[in-house]
Amino acid sequence: MKTAYIIITIGLVVALGVLLVGSGGGKQASGNNVEIRDGVQYVTIEARGGYFPKVSVAQAGIPTKLIMKTTGTFDCSAALMVRAANFQEILPQSGETEIDLGTKNAGEKVEGICGMGMYSFKINFL
Repeated sequence: MKTAYIIITIGLVVALGVLLVGSGGGKQASGNNVEIRDGVQYVTIEARGGYFPKVSVAQAGIPTKLIMKTTGTFDCSAALMVRAANFQEILPQSGETEIDLGTKNAGEKVEGICGMGMYSFKINFL
């Protein structure tokens, strides 16, 4: 009976670990990466070993700019494509790149993907 409890406990710990890693370790949801200044909305995404946060929520009906931040980025997340903005470039290894997204309607989504298709992010407009 004791062995069964140990196996169940280990199984639960492993399952919890898989859920946390699969969800990006809590880096999935939008944080404080969206701000409005002088009537323009800025969504900041960090690119390094993926994109963080993976999902952002922005306000519809406001001119929006995407700020891609890189800090020593040497992986494929530097090769970025954002179809909604007709953007496809290699980001600098360190710095910020501003991408004009225009004014989006409620329900629209903007997606970015790396050059190899391994990493992606999404901005949902509400």
